[in-house]
Amino acid sequence: MNDTEAVILRGRGIRLLALDVDGVLTDGRVIYGSDGSELKAFNIKDGLGIKLLQQAGIGIALITGRQSSVVTRRATELGIDEVIQGREDKLAALRELCQRCALELQQCAYMGDDLPDLAAIQAAGLGMTVADAAAVVRARAHWCSAAAGGAGAVREACEWLLRVQGSWPQLEAGFQ
Repeated sequence: MNDTEAVILRGRGIRLLALDVDGVLTDGRVIYGSDGSELKAFNIKDGLGIKLLQQAGIGIALITGRQSSVVTRRATELGIDEVIQGREDKLAALRELCQRCALELQQCAYMGDDLPDLAAIQAAGLGMTVADAAAVVRARAHWCSAAAGGAGAVREACEWLLRVQGSWPQLEAGFQ
C-alpha cells in the first residue's frame, strides 16, 4: 500500500501535514488527575519528525475534536501555529486550513485514526493512518504506518514523506 507508484506520487506533492491528536500523536487515552487535570503522553520521536518536516518546508497543523490545554502546549513546543481544536467536522476544518494557507487539498496530507477522520483522509491529497486505526480507516487510507498511534507513527509518516520528496539524506547528514 505505502510504496506503490501512485502513493509515492501523492507524497511528493505534499506541502502540509495535518494531524489528528488523540490516537495519532497519542495512544488515544485521556487520563484525568484527581485535581481535574488532563494528561496525554506524546512521543518525542514524533516531535523530531515534525521538526524535520518543518525544516524541509512542509507545514504542520493539528486538527482535533477535543479542546485541551495540553495540545496547545505541545503545539507551542513544536512551533505548530495551525491548531484547530473542538472541531468534529475534520474535513471542514481541513478545507478552511487549506484556504487560509493558500493550498489545494491535493497538497495536503491528513493523518487520522477513526471515523471522525475518514472524510478528511479520503479528501486529502494523501490520506494517512496509524497501524491501530479503525479497520475502515485503514482500508480507505493511502498510507498506513507500521507503528500504532502515540508509538512513533507520526515519525514514520514524516520520514516517509521526507524520503519520497528527496529531503531525507540531507536532513540525516545534519546529525552526523
